[in-house]
Amino acid sequence: MNNETTAVTSPTEMNNAQRHNVPSIEQWLKEAKQQTDADQCGMYLFHNGVVRGTAKAQVRHGENSPRVTGMQFSFDQKKVDAAVQRVKKMPGIFHVRAWLNSGTLQVGDDLMLLLVGGDIRPHVVDALQALLDELKSICVKEQEHYE
Repeated sequence: MNNETTAVTSPTEMNNAQRHNVPSIEQWLKEAKQQTDADQCGMYLFHNGVVRGTAKAQVRHGENSPRVTGMQFSFDQKKVDAAVQRVKKMPGIFHVRAWLNSGTLQVGDDLMLLLVGGDIRPHVVDALQALLDELKSICVKEQEHYE
């Protein structure tokens, strides 16, 4: 398994100027492919979560909601690190990397980037889904702002 550390910025280190310094997925892929176990990876899967203009209640439950203008977003660093470590232990997974934004974000801003690399598609898809589910349900706090 890869010993790469989680690429996550803590909310206390983040300010508005840093908020838009989103990592390069091209650089992440380049670095992943240079790892010693990269020859065991047959797939890399990337997730880019962004602030959308439609409310979660509208998208998920069809509720009539005002337009979203932004979001307050934060996360628990220890929980994120634990989630990444759990996913790294899943079958066939050799590379996991996560970056999460924080602060007051606008529609279109990046919330998180995730990269998972592994041997075969089912392992990689399952690992990315598990990581995303845990991050969204346990590790982050989101508060939508409306018009």
